[in-house]
Amino acid sequence: MTFAEAEKLAARLPPVRGRITINEPLAQSTWFRVGGPAEILFKPADEADLAEFPKNTPRDIPIAVVGVASNLIIRDGGVPGVVIRLGREFAEIKKDETDPALLHVGAAALDFNTALTAQKYGVAGLEFLSGIPGTIGGALRMNAGCYGKELRDVLVEDYAYDRAGNRHVATAADMNMQYRHTDAPEDWIFIGCKLRGVKSDAASIKTHMDEIKAKREASQPIREKTGGSTFANPERDHPGQGSAWQAVDKAGCRGLKLGGAQISEMHANFMINTGEATAADLENLGELVRQKVKEQLNIDLRWEIKRIGVKG
Repeated sequence: MTFAEAEKLAARLPPVRGRITINEPLAQSTWFRVGGPAEILFKPADEADLAEFPKNTPRDIPIAVVGVASNLIIRDGGVPGVVIRLGREFAEIKKDETDPALLHVGAAALDFNTALTAQKYGVAGLEFLSGIPGTIGGALRMNAGCYGKELRDVLVEDYAYDRAGNRHVATAADMNMQYRHTDAPEDWIFIGCKLRGVKSDAASIKTHMDEIKAKREASQPIREKTGGSTFANPERDHPGQGSAWQAVDKAGCRGLKLGGAQISEMHANFMINTGEATAADLENLGELVRQKVKEQLNIDLRWEIKRIGVKG
């Protein structure tokens, strides 16, 4: 993806009110701090700008959506076509005017900020979001969860645009939300949702959030260049096989290194960039772990971290 090629691609895009940049570096915007550039990066000005863009973009130009890339490996060759990143215009969190236990949340809102705002408004049941890195848009795409709770448990409905510019309203049942999976079409761009909790007092909610924070700090390498959980727990696909970290540990992969990538010594379901890792190092390490777990335990670990772009 040369600059000249990206310029030619940009000339084929529809006019926008938002911001378009060419060959935009992405690595420093990811939690792993790896990966190549976006051939085109588009930040829409508002919902109307977003709706018109995919509808009027030639169908041969691929479109991907990236949040804060906490659960994503962007490959070293970068992302061809257009990457859409929603900005603060899509990050609003507000309480419902009539239902005190209902929050309206933009897709670009951080999961942690959503939990924090819920605590401020005295809405319990969303504390688990404080333990999930990333944005609400990413949580909708994968039905994110932790500590026994998932987004589908609190989702009333969500809103998204498809490639044709059609606006969709869907429930958890509509999208068949399951453990770390939804059937939402790949071309859906989530813009927000309604989340329901229960009224409570802010002090008890904060206590629960503090407990979650303490658990994370004690068990996860959150101060490293890392992402979310690398693999989905195999229990759902292999009953009786427990969690992903146990499978990785049993296969002898805790601390395993490949190039600048390493399986965390602290938590065997987290990969870390030790400083000089490439995206290929991380992805290849993940595949090596999957191979070892399959050979030794006959378990097919499923990636929870998404990988997009071209291998370098």
